[in-house]
Amino acid sequence: MNDFTRWIDLEGAVNVRDLGGLATVDGGTTRFGRIFRSDNLQGLTGRDVERLVAELKLRHVVDLRSGPEVFMEGPGPLTRVPEVSIHHLTLFAEGGRHTDVEADTVDADRVLPWQERVEEEKLAELRVTGFYYGYLRERPDSVLAALRALARDDGAAIVHCAAGKDRTGVVCALALEVAGATREAIVADYAASGERIEAILDRLRASSTYRDDLDSRPADDHRPREKYIEQFFGVLEDRFGGPMEWLASQGWTDDDTRALRSRLRD
Repeated sequence: MNDFTRWIDLEGAVNVRDLGGLATVDGGTTRFGRIFRSDNLQGLTGRDVERLVAELKLRHVVDLRSGPEVFMEGPGPLTRVPEVSIHHLTLFAEGGRHTDVEADTVDADRVLPWQERVEEEKLAELRVTGFYYGYLRERPDSVLAALRALARDDGAAIVHCAAGKDRTGVVCALALEVAGATREAIVADYAASGERIEAILDRLRASSTYRDDLDSRPADDHRPREKYIEQFFGVLEDRFGGPMEWLASQGWTDDDTRALRSRLRD
């Protein structure tokens, strides 16, 4: 895996990379230029938009942010590009008019995916059972819709949340699993966001939506670790027999698998 070719450097986002170039179980690699992953896209510059849309042929944006995040942060410049379709698919259960889960104000506790304070030794378990598996439990419809949007064949797609590491990491891990990437490659791709964690957090601290929470915890608390995504897959193995079995239990079909594999493999 060559991260030098996978990273995409933009002016208005810092955690952008291609899902191409990853090893597959049959000895091949995933295709470049089909699916990208990113942190928040609302700060993209005009040159960024030109590169993504004109050069990289971006046509689909899968926005995994919660309703309150979009409300407070804004939808971003790609929403104004006619060629680009936006798929807003929150991974939290929606509660009120602007919020997630129980609260009905834009500062709901569940706006952000990392707000619960925990000790480091409990963090891996919480990532899986409290956050990562929670995405699947609360919004399987959004997870499947996100994967299906990434499988569309009329141009490149990008999936993002705020930091581009947790919600985006789960969806990308599942997409790569469907495409036949090796588990080692999937884990390495997930952990790669850690290489840019300081830049990611600097971006988020520039926004009042995220600043107070981030300032209250050390940067290392937010670093993606290999054990988080490994334990996530372990939960799916224990409870369903594997990620593909979980997908099938939610209505994922063989045609869906062929479409997504075609995007990342053929």
